[in-house]
Amino acid sequence: GLNDYLETKRLAFPRFYFLSNDELLNILSQTKNATAVQPHLSKCFDAVVALDFTETQVITAMCSGEGERVPFAEQVDPNLGSRRGNVEVWLKEVERVMRTSLEKEMRDALMSYNSTPREQWVLGPPGQVVLAASQAMWTAEVEQAMRKNGKKGLTDYVKKLNAQLQKLVELVRGDLSSLNRLTLGALTVVDVHARDVVMKLCEQGVGDANQFEWLSQMRYYWETETGANAAPGAGRMKVRMVNTSMDYGYEYLGNTTRLVITPLTDRAYATLMGAVHLHLGGAPEGPAGTGKTETVKDLSKAIAIQCVVFNCSDGLDYLAMAKFFKGLASSGAWSCFDEFNRCLLYTSDAADE
Repeated sequence: GLNDYLETKRLAFPRFYFLSNDELLNILSQTKNATAVQPHLSKCFDAVVALDFTETQVITAMCSGEGERVPFAEQVDPNLGSRRGNVEVWLKEVERVMRTSLEKEMRDALMSYNSTPREQWVLGPPGQVVLAASQAMWTAEVEQAMRKNGKKGLTDYVKKLNAQLQKLVELVRGDLSSLNRLTLGALTVVDVHARDVVMKLCEQGVGDANQFEWLSQMRYYWETETGANAAPGAGRMKVRMVNTSMDYGYEYLGNTTRLVITPLTDRAYATLMGAVHLHLGGAPEGPAGTGKTETVKDLSKAIAIQCVVFNCSDGLDYLAMAKFFKGLASSGAWSCFDEFNRCLLYTSDAADE
């Protein structure tokens, strides 16, 4: 009976599938007071460790572990109608507003990019938005440079990228808040890779946006919506690599660091994105400590999709796997099954033993 009850809660809010029964019961035992659920938020969301409640218990913003605060595009009242006492109902609403709020931040950041000096612009939006928006602008500027002047356009653009990096270095040397310093650290990693990519394209003599050397890079596009009902600046973010195109997920991932992007990282990204495009999974293989799990997690950060890391043990059975897959299928999250080869295969021989 208890399992059936917990299943109804998990069906209403699929992220509960990633929690153990004990953790879920802990959350459900305190539903009368919405603020009592706060300590358990990080089990459902990657980066949300707290929500901002008003005196009347209305949620107005989300906060990450690093102390970054992102205001909600619309307020969420956990005590309104059917939400009262049903934590799974109002958490579903928090998840929806998390995405719409990040989308609004992204739209605002892209609209203000050309009207604000870049060294000021990078200090405004949430760190995650700064990274994605600057990569979208980089993609647009590279393709514009190739359209206008071909190979020479790219050579000129490298000078601009070097100047941008120099300004970032000057910013980092100055007086910054710890949050801005985190953002700039991740942005520098991405910007250095972007500069290196353009330099490599120059060396290979690429001058056309349809050449494979350019198509094989991870590219961000803001596709504006057209039509009478479209809001100003409305659109959606797409992430493309080779023949794969994915929607940006708008999962809030806080203001975190990013891995240095090596040629091997690029190959892993292309392989994994190609696998997802074909509705398959990827299985990175290699010695311990070489960054297999971290690369998968970093790719999920790049596309803003929730990635649940699960350490497999020989005690993992088909019922636990079924619960996990239910959660993945219904929430749209990715999962990284660490040490997957530890799982014991159930065969007729094993049954006899």
